[in-house]
Amino acid sequence: MKRPHAILLTSLVAAAVLMAPGTALAATAAAAPAAPADAATKLEVGDPAVAVDTDRGKIDVMGIWAHPDDDAGFTTPCGVWNDLYGVRCGIIMATRGEGGSNSVGPEAGPDLGVRRENEDRTSHIRSGTVDIFNLDRVDFYYNTSAALTAQVWDAEETLRRTVRIIRETQPEILVGSTPSLAAGHGNHQYAQGRMIWEAAAAAADPGMFPEQLEGTGAVDAWQVKKILAGGLTTGSGGAAAPNCNTGFAPAATNPFTVVGTWTGYDSPYAWAEGNVQGQQAGTAKTWAQVGREGGRAHPTQARVMEKGLVNPSCQRYGASQSIVPMQPNSSPASANDDAVLYGAVVADPGGMPLGSEFSLAVDEYYQAPGEPFEVTVSARSGEGRLGGGTVSLTAPAGWQVSEPVELDGIGDEDVSEATFTVTPAADAAVGVSKLAASFDGEVTAYNDTRVALVAPVEGRFERWGNMAEYEQWTRDHDAYVGGRSNAVAQIGAGETMTVPVEVTNRTAATESGEVALTVPAGFVVDAASKPFEGLAPGDTTTVEFVVTHTDPADPGSRTVTFTATTTSGAGTSSENETVYLVPTVVIPELASAPAIDGAADDVYTGDAVDVGTRWEGAACAVEGVDCGDGSLAKLGWFDDALYAQIRVTDDIASAAATPDRCFGHWLVDSVELLLDPRGDSVDTSSTFKLGMFPFTDDAEGTNGNGEDGPCWSRDADNHQGFSTGPLAETVEGGLNAVGVEVAVHVARQADGTYAGGGYELEVKVPLSALPAAAGPTSAVPSGDAAANEVDPTYLGLNVTPYDSDTQDFIGQTRTAWSAFGSQQSEPYRWGHAYLDGYVPPADRSTEPSAPIIPDTALQGVQSPQTVAQSATRGGTISGVQPSDALNVTDVKIQQKHVRVSYAAKEAGAVRVFLWKGDTTFIPVWTTSCAGDVYGFEACSATDGAAPPWAPDMSGRLLGSFEEAVDAGTGRLTIPLDAATRAALADDARILVSYAEQDGIDSGTGDGVNAWSFPIEATRPGKG
Repeated sequence: MKRPHAILLTSLVAAAVLMAPGTALAATAAAAPAAPADAATKLEVGDPAVAVDTDRGKIDVMGIWAHPDDDAGFTTPCGVWNDLYGVRCGIIMATRGEGGSNSVGPEAGPDLGVRRENEDRTSHIRSGTVDIFNLDRVDFYYNTSAALTAQVWDAEETLRRTVRIIRETQPEILVGSTPSLAAGHGNHQYAQGRMIWEAAAAAADPGMFPEQLEGTGAVDAWQVKKILAGGLTTGSGGAAAPNCNTGFAPAATNPFTVVGTWTGYDSPYAWAEGNVQGQQAGTAKTWAQVGREGGRAHPTQARVMEKGLVNPSCQRYGASQSIVPMQPNSSPASANDDAVLYGAVVADPGGMPLGSEFSLAVDEYYQAPGEPFEVTVSARSGEGRLGGGTVSLTAPAGWQVSEPVELDGIGDEDVSEATFTVTPAADAAVGVSKLAASFDGEVTAYNDTRVALVAPVEGRFERWGNMAEYEQWTRDHDAYVGGRSNAVAQIGAGETMTVPVEVTNRTAATESGEVALTVPAGFVVDAASKPFEGLAPGDTTTVEFVVTHTDPADPGSRTVTFTATTTSGAGTSSENETVYLVPTVVIPELASAPAIDGAADDVYTGDAVDVGTRWEGAACAVEGVDCGDGSLAKLGWFDDALYAQIRVTDDIASAAATPDRCFGHWLVDSVELLLDPRGDSVDTSSTFKLGMFPFTDDAEGTNGNGEDGPCWSRDADNHQGFSTGPLAETVEGGLNAVGVEVAVHVARQADGTYAGGGYELEVKVPLSALPAAAGPTSAVPSGDAAANEVDPTYLGLNVTPYDSDTQDFIGQTRTAWSAFGSQQSEPYRWGHAYLDGYVPPADRSTEPSAPIIPDTALQGVQSPQTVAQSATRGGTISGVQPSDALNVTDVKIQQKHVRVSYAAKEAGAVRVFLWKGDTTFIPVWTTSCAGDVYGFEACSATDGAAPPWAPDMSGRLLGSFEEAVDAGTGRLTIPLDAATRAALADDARILVSYAEQDGIDSGTGDGVNAWSFPIEATRPGKG
């Protein structure tokens, strides 16, 4: 029996026809008109491919990334490796980029996810990479916090899915990037940084996710052999030719072994007749050319078709971790273009059989000069017993290493070990150093690892927030490849703060000494130095200084440097801290509430703050005319509400967003108001950020703010979403800006300029709309250490105008009051506001409310391309547990409908897709080149537009249907019109997905399966 159920519909389908559950959409292929239906043509389905019955093909090299287009650099090497060595690459993609902008269409949310998934698949198709696994994580908003990403993505579930995919595909090598804060976006830090290390360890541990090891689709624990993520590639030498690492030597400061692959090899793809590059038709393109063309196949992200010539290069990776033998950069074999694969995908030239292990382990990554530590070298044969030999360990010059160790032999079951004692020179320089192990016998082997030398008694500025969390993560996962975090702090103009310095003793003796703090002009410190005493071996103590900035009127928006120097009997160490000097302001209580009309009035009594300092983007074309000088904000509070009247200097009006595009304010002229109620937020999930558009494309005033009136929305904060108009009613968790009022004084002239050289905007924000109580703030800082409150409380505040002079939704210049890069995601870079006399209601919580972050990620069972991959290539959808709880017992294609019969053991949701053509890719560019299947050739200057996409995925999606089903048997009937039936007669298939009940709404439940039924046509008089 079947029953209706409120299922999350694919927005792609809903965009064309609003379907209720149990209905279908029929859409004719856009590529060519369908031939008239022939009633005599018989359509039936052949033998299906079923996910749980299809053997999952092995992947050799797997990359992990956060968003489609993060993996653009993976297209070229995978093409070379696949073409020359038969290597199969795969990709695990955390999100489909639904939260990004769209430069070529109206799609957003799940709609955009479908389109961006195809862009990624298309970008890699010529490189032979057809296995792209999406984890269905939400692309929620730009942030710089891996911890926030882990929270929003559900770290346990994300790891579980990633581990299942690794266990299914058994990759030998994982590729990503650094897990450090230098990766920027928190999604990047987490997906292509941290997840590489976490998943590699968890996949090999049978105690992790043991449910994957039994039942339907059971997999085995799997050990990844190499990790290429975070390793440095700096060095000199090399050749611009095949075997391009010839003569390459890593830089003295680069402790990683570096491998390279030449991208100038001929690919199987030829230049088209009449190509705009002027290349001889029919001659081979290099893999550098093909890879770059693929890497740019992301038109929704404002990429453009590659129409130039791409020079080959040596694409290099630093080997971050390896448990298999490698070749040292001093070896001739290290020059080879397949050296990246040695020991993992192809046998190492030293002779150890493929599958052998040869690795090093250090008891502790951080070591001190003069202090001994142990290194263990482990070896195991991949096949049969190997003869004996000598294990040696090499360390930097001046270090002491114990004698080489003789091994009688290396077996293929038990691990053989050799342990060494290493003592760095007492005067060894601090920094990361390489330790290299070698085996010499009937076979040879090499591998290396790293240790970081730090001062024996080391003073470091105390880390906090994301910096502290990152360093804890590196310790927990032994993933020391991204380096330490930088020491960072902030202080407001005229404020006093505590500066803690943590002192650690890594010697074998108790130590005493002192810490001296040096500060620049404009700052004073309570003592030039302070002592520490009796610090035991291995212990840490904290020395605190109190620092005051002496000028409350300083405009800030710059960094300064503090230096801590630690001296003891073991020597001296020093560290610099980057301190953000931010502006401060007093927000006075107003005599009355201002009229919210956009215009300035005398109610505002405080000094205006300058919001015209550029922090990102292009310089203003004419300073003070185009943007910048003259942009001011007046502030005040009255009766539990904050008021701001903002004058923005600007000359040319940007594109006008329709009310349903009242998001992404950075793409058009706008102003963002940023408020951190407690002044201590680590990320923006506990803040209030309001993007205000001074005008819209809303001639009918449907948004409720008048003809072409303003709109506003909250972005990347505690409760993201539309804040005005009918769409505000649709935001998860209810209205997100109750009581907020915005008015503008703006006049756009016929020539596209602003009358009066800009616009004015006024806003009222009830302080009750903030995630927590604001204040009471401390006394206004005076610049006097004796009068100031140490570590004051304040309201974090910034006002940031955005400027665009284009009509294509591309932002150009960003200015602010507290003008620092990345300030939109880093609350500690905002200014400090003191609400003079304000006391919040006693019952208002000082703890921020839990963030409400959109989770409208497209689920794999809703993506026909994902369903097709799962069914035809094996492996479960999105890494969730597979299910055999539903069996598709019959599929019939009749004149006016498709009938799918099923038998279900568990309730769930069934989705059916009628598909025409290749499921692995859909071209993303238009082309006039004859015979261009993939859509990457340009034969005209007008080539490279984005072809029509919605509502039918460029004509590939002929129909879609979904319905909730109960346990038992039943039939699903999908209506067909004549044109759709005719289109199904050639190169078409029926795709089916199933998700058990728990996965219907959230997509997080176990139990998925996929089917692909090829359609066979028997025409009159044939077959």
